[in-house]
Order: sequence, then C-alpha cells, then structure tokens
Amino acid sequence: MPRPSKLSPERGNARTRLLEAAQDIIRSKGFAATTVDDLCKQAEVTKGAFFHHFDSKEALGVAAAEYWTETTSAFFAAAPYHLPDDPLDRVLAYVAFRRAIIVGQIAEFTCLVGTMAQEVYAISPDIREACGKSIFGHAATLEGDIRAAMQARRIQGDWTPESLARHTQAVIQGGFVLAKAGNDPDLARESLDHLDRYIRCLFNVPDEVEA
Repeated sequence: MPRPSKLSPERGNARTRLLEAAQDIIRSKGFAATTVDDLCKQAEVTKGAFFHHFDSKEALGVAAAEYWTETTSAFFAAAPYHLPDDPLDRVLAYVAFRRAIIVGQIAEFTCLVGTMAQEVYAISPDIREACGKSIFGHAATLEGDIRAAMQARRIQGDWTPESLARHTQAVIQGGFVLAKAGNDPDLARESLDHLDRYIRCLFNVPDEVEA
C-alpha cells in the first residue's frame, strides 16, 4: 500500500521522523540494507534518540509496518473510490484508484509492508506478522463491497469475497515486483488493467479499461 514519500521528514516527534524515514529508505534500499545510521541521518536525530524509541532495528521494522498501516488506512478511507452507489462500481473504482496512484519513482509508489514481507518473512516472525496484518487487513476492507456486488448480481462460484479481496492484493504486490524487476512503472499499471478485466469478467460486465 503506497503513500507519498517524505524525503524531508517533518519536524516534531523523533519517533515519527524515524518512522517516516524508514518508510522511504526501506522502500528504496530494502530492510537489510537500511542501517540505523541511514535512518538517523534522514530523520536528523541521534543514535541515542533511535535507541530511546526502539530496542533494535527489528523493533523499528515492526513499528514502521504498524505506522504504515495507520497512515495508509486513513489515506484509503478518504479516497474517492468509496463514492459510487453501486458496490461493483466501488470495487472497480478501487482498482482504478490503485492504478492512478502509481506515480513518481518506484520507491515512492510501492508498498513498505510488501517490500519487508518479501525480504524478512523467514527470519523475522514479528515483522512478518505486522506486515501480514497490514496486507490482509487492507484486503478485508474490500470484502463488503465484493459481497454486496455478488448479491446484487446473483453471482455464485467457487470463489468468495475474501479470496477475491486477497487476489487484488496479490496482483498489486506482484505488479510492484514486476515494476522493480523491469524498472518500469507501466508494468504495475498493466497488472491493474488486467485485474480490472478479470473482475469485470467475474461479474459479467463490459471491459472498459482504456489504453
């Protein structure tokens, strides 16, 4: 789940500035390559301040995932894809919104918790759990609209609102990986275009993705 980058952290609480710095640096360099020195330099705080707020770099990683969840939840809750009256239109508007916010440098639009989950899932259960809670929690916000759309259109199948909601995140996170591998944001946008087509196919509505 992307959010705007803050290369110049806000003044104020040192803990918040460190978390803002973590979101930017980890998305750019990865968790392992991000050092405490990197974080302190960008946040403009001392190492003493870092260890006052976090017992370790891993503790910072957990807190960064939680902070990401908090800030992106507010961002998506206020997004315009909630406005349509029809639940399927809201689901499709969500996909369109996710495509629309693929802007700027790759590190600016990609997902902190997706990045960390891929990197540390086997070596840091605490970070993995925090990242999973964020990703699956965001997916769950789509379930109500998907369920309502299925009921309104009398759609039945061997899939559920929960599984389709998770699939949306699989496509989005996979699109981010492709964008990184190809150094091309259009690869992520392409993935969202296919997700739009797939959902329309499930609900038997016309394909309206624009080139």
